[in-house]
Amino acid sequence: MEISIAGTGYVGLVTGVCLSEVGYHVTCYDIDEEKVQRMRDGVSPIYEPGLEELMKKNIEAGRLHFTSLATEAYKDKDFIFIAVGTPEREDGSANLQYVEAVAKAIATHATKDTIVVTKSTVPVGTNEHVKAILTKENKHDVQFYIASNPEFLREGSAVYDTFNGDRIVIGAENEEVASKVAALYEPFRLPMVKTSIRSAEMIKYAANAFLATKISFINEMANICERVGANIDDVSSGIGMDKRIGKEFLRAGIGYGGSCFPKDTKALLQLASEQDYTSPMLQSVIEVNDKQRVVLYQKAIERLGSLVGKRVAVLGLAFKPNTDDIREGASLLLIDALLKDGAHVSVYDPIAMPHVEKLFGEKLQYAASPVDAITEADVAFIVTEWNDIKSLPLTTYLEKMHTPIILDGRNCYTIEEAKKHPITYVSIGRESIEQSRL
Repeated sequence: MEISIAGTGYVGLVTGVCLSEVGYHVTCYDIDEEKVQRMRDGVSPIYEPGLEELMKKNIEAGRLHFTSLATEAYKDKDFIFIAVGTPEREDGSANLQYVEAVAKAIATHATKDTIVVTKSTVPVGTNEHVKAILTKENKHDVQFYIASNPEFLREGSAVYDTFNGDRIVIGAENEEVASKVAALYEPFRLPMVKTSIRSAEMIKYAANAFLATKISFINEMANICERVGANIDDVSSGIGMDKRIGKEFLRAGIGYGGSCFPKDTKALLQLASEQDYTSPMLQSVIEVNDKQRVVLYQKAIERLGSLVGKRVAVLGLAFKPNTDDIREGASLLLIDALLKDGAHVSVYDPIAMPHVEKLFGEKLQYAASPVDAITEADVAFIVTEWNDIKSLPLTTYLEKMHTPIILDGRNCYTIEEAKKHPITYVSIGRESIEQSRL
């Protein structure tokens, strides 16, 4: 079985490596020769726990290969996965130029009958568009079959999710194609859902929009809790025990970010609009999240009035732990606001700092540890709940900061613990502790 993966971003690389791990011969294709050479050397271009180890193992075993040549990538392949990016356009719709370019290249270089599987997150109807391109550009008179196979990986646990997922969704143009794709995934021993192609495309968007909705919902509840004197942690626990609701994605914080939820929710809203359907609920999910991502900064201004000349620490830059992804991260909005206010900003993240440094350069100080970041700071913002951040004792803030004012966007500490120390501790959806002199 010969498999090719078009695109070595987050989805493509994880998919290719994991398919090689179960025994298939996999070729991963990317147009960036420098990136390809690094991957040939076993260096992952993304941070994902466990991924680089599997890369090296399967390269050495001869099952995993990398190329920047389209002829090598698409010649004599049984399955070709499209896993390139679908970035957001200005109107919120998905930009399909990379998907279309791959489809044309496959049609040009494929030399045998091939099943083309789209893993990229694409609007409903895209796979049919891909089939039309394959048919029109077909250079070797081969037969192309199409299937939609959306991914449901969480950044930071993608390798685990690949082998321990809830389901594998396969949308195909006929039962024979669906069965062949299902057989390919048989070694993973996961439940399979076979649908029409359009339903599979819709499942991906619906799943991400629902999870984004849960996050915005619990953040709205957190904002109400602050005003009525309730504790959002207790509320989340209480409603999460209801099996109809479930406890996942009910942690209040400063909103969702990353490459999926923001983009996919907007794309689904735009897709509905193209069908002359308005979705007030999806619009509200987006609006709530936009407000929530700046709520920590607003809380600081309410208490301090001005941050001009203040020494400020920002702890955590990635949009979530165990990834270096800063896309749509609340940290970027916060840093922008702090710099505009004239604050002196020190940042820390165990993985993502190089990406932030490319954006802000010498405007920021880059700390080697959480302790270095907060030393002599007037205010500390907790943005990402990395283990070395959330495990930092509150006594360390008290000892190292100029004024121990902590704004916790991830509720890393309990209110009971905060009350034991002469600090100002402000979190999300809970009582604020104002015990230090501002």
